[in-house]
Amino acid sequence: MWWYGHPGGFGYGFGMMGAGVGWFFMLLVVVIVVAVAVGLLRDVWSMRHDRHLRSRTALDILDERYARGEIDADDYKKRRADLSR
Repeated sequence: MWWYGHPGGFGYGFGMMGAGVGWFFMLLVVVIVVAVAVGLLRDVWSMRHDRHLRSRTALDILDERYARGEIDADDYKKRRADLSR
């Protein structure tokens, strides 16, 4: 029969926690959980951001380029007429 505190028994010792490495494994588990949570949140955020970018039309992009000054008024009018057909 196995008795606590006797040789060959389970005893009252601290096991791995007493060896000073138990905190390391707990920290490792916490780091893994946090890394998975951050990865999932980043994926959700990027999907939301991509959906926003995909909802823009060619005319929206043309308007933004004209507003930023990337194209002049003549080029804007020509391209807008091409896209409106």
